[in-house]
Amino acid sequence: MEETEEKTIELEEGMECVQKGLNKLKIIIEGEPESFTSDEYVMLYTTIYNMCTQKAPHDYSQQLYDKYKEAVEDYILTIVLPSLNKKHDEFLLKELEKRWASHKLMVKWLLKFFRYLDKFFIKRAEVPALNEVGLSCFRDLVYHDVKNRVTDAVIALIDQEREGEKIDRVLLKSVINLYIDMGKGRMDYYVNDFEEAMLRDSACHYSRKASTWIVEDSCPEYMLKAEECLQKEKDRVSHYLHSSTETKLLEKMQNQVLITYTNQLLEKEDSGCRALLKDEKVEDLTRMYSLFHKFPKGIELVAEIFKQHVAAEGMVVVQQAADVANNKTESSGGSHEQDFVKKAFELHDKYMVYVKGCFADNSIFHKALKEAFEVFCNKSVAGSSTAELLASYCDNTLKKGGSEQLSDEVIEDTLEKVVKLVTYISDKDVFAEFYRKKLSRRLLFDRSANEEHERLILSKLKQQCGGQFTSKMEGMVTDLSLVKDNQTHFQEYISNNPATNPGIDMTVTVLTTGFWPSYKSCDLSLPVEMAKGVESFKEFYQKKTKHRKLTWIFSLGQCNLNGKFEQKTIELILGTYQAAALLLFNASDKRSYADIKTELNLADDDLVRVLASVSCAKYKILNKEPSSRTVSLTDHFEFNSQFTDKMRRIRVPLPPVDDRKKMVEEVGKDRRYAIDACLVRIMKAKKVLTHQQLILECVEQLSKMFKPDAKAIK
Repeated sequence: MEETEEKTIELEEGMECVQKGLNKLKIIIEGEPESFTSDEYVMLYTTIYNMCTQKAPHDYSQQLYDKYKEAVEDYILTIVLPSLNKKHDEFLLKELEKRWASHKLMVKWLLKFFRYLDKFFIKRAEVPALNEVGLSCFRDLVYHDVKNRVTDAVIALIDQEREGEKIDRVLLKSVINLYIDMGKGRMDYYVNDFEEAMLRDSACHYSRKASTWIVEDSCPEYMLKAEECLQKEKDRVSHYLHSSTETKLLEKMQNQVLITYTNQLLEKEDSGCRALLKDEKVEDLTRMYSLFHKFPKGIELVAEIFKQHVAAEGMVVVQQAADVANNKTESSGGSHEQDFVKKAFELHDKYMVYVKGCFADNSIFHKALKEAFEVFCNKSVAGSSTAELLASYCDNTLKKGGSEQLSDEVIEDTLEKVVKLVTYISDKDVFAEFYRKKLSRRLLFDRSANEEHERLILSKLKQQCGGQFTSKMEGMVTDLSLVKDNQTHFQEYISNNPATNPGIDMTVTVLTTGFWPSYKSCDLSLPVEMAKGVESFKEFYQKKTKHRKLTWIFSLGQCNLNGKFEQKTIELILGTYQAAALLLFNASDKRSYADIKTELNLADDDLVRVLASVSCAKYKILNKEPSSRTVSLTDHFEFNSQFTDKMRRIRVPLPPVDDRKKMVEEVGKDRRYAIDACLVRIMKAKKVLTHQQLILECVEQLSKMFKPDAKAIK
């Protein structure tokens, strides 16, 4: 065999071959209908490969590396830049898009031809990769030359789109991506050369727009435009801007359109936030929250206007109740007190819908609603406090034969609303006292419609106001639940001890002193029939409990007597005082006021009420001399045997006693004790405090139940 030696390629010969290939590549890239044949491709690749792998001094890797860069630069300088310099505006962008695509195609081809260099030489020589060289050439020679013109052209197109014109979004996206490509994924070129200028232009654009809108448009119209622009800017980001721009772009737009004109927009006289609330424009209010909820200044102003509006609406309700009371008229559905509470419920329901719907359950608006209700719920309504009215409303709802027949669900909902309003009143202790008084009447006189409802409202009050608030009331309900067992044991005692049987049906309710309101007790001289029953129960109770003392509150008792009149016998339902007075007439048909007082040992104010109820009111069971509408100390009374009534069973009520003043005094007394206890508690814990700190601490601790007067604390 004949051995052949591979021919060495000289530099000049090799470069001539490479140059031919590069020239053809330029023609192909410029769009001529030519392509490399497989032989041409192999020839060019092999020549470059051999020139790189020949032994020194014929290793021309460095020269080929330089040739690569020279080829790229030559293409840019002779073809790319001249074509770009001829174009402007959108045509410039289209040309740039085309030239960037051509450049990437050229580099792709060159990488195939110079593959050996890229794979081995750049690592050995520690020089930039060929791809990087190609990018650097384009960046240094093209990008830096045209970037300002390109940025202006892009911004101009964006502005055209903002004015409603159609633009080529695909082109924009392609050109804007070029800024990112120049940084090889880093955002420096995008931010510094494009984004900053675009944001400045956006701010100017929306500043001009907003200054016109604020003068020409109503608040809802302005907000619609702002919302529309906001959405369009988001669309721009999704279509051709980088996602990192969204926050900055929206911030610029919102600063100019919303923040700059916050007060002016929200307080527009006929269409601002107040007008929207007044006209119940739910959709517009929702939009207002959506636009302003991220800006503390804006959302706080909306919340403040909302609070003022609700408070004003509440004051109207207060005034309406006062007007009705002053005119002594009753609107449908109950008295002015009932009306006020119902309207307060309606107001709360209405604006809670706003808070949860329009204002997305934001805590700022919950606070605003609370503060608004605190404004008018702590005003006097026709001489009564809201605390009293709520207690009366509860009583009306929970007692038998209340103003309306309500289902269990409605009652539970109503009680929930009552408890909510209780949290808004500052004098919670006043509510507690009045509620306790009315609860006692419902429980003692069997007027409570449903024990479950009584316990339900107590559990809700306990949840909102704490265990201390309801402990006495819960004790009252518990006392009443024990009455049945107690009575059963008493009946068993009488059965086992016949001598103690009083001869009358008698039920005793034992109350725990600390739980119940304070009641006036007196040493009533009971008729024999009743006295025996009292003594029997005393004996029974002393055997059952060794260390408890019974105090009899006869004013709370109830008796059923048979009145034997000439026409018919009528069952009379009376208070214990009334029954004791009438039983005296079994011994004598006629008695003087002085006699009755001596026999019963009753105070004048109590006795006058008792005798007025049976001689001057609807049921004249006794005839009085002289006949008049009031009882005096010199009057005489005679059993009215001619008395009759169409009913066989009648309840004879006592004239009501206005004990409101007494209850308010009791609350005042309890407050003094609470302040004393609080001061001692604080000083025990803190040991040393300044006078001012002590007062502040005391006010803070007691404000959950009432607002203590600084003078009272001192």
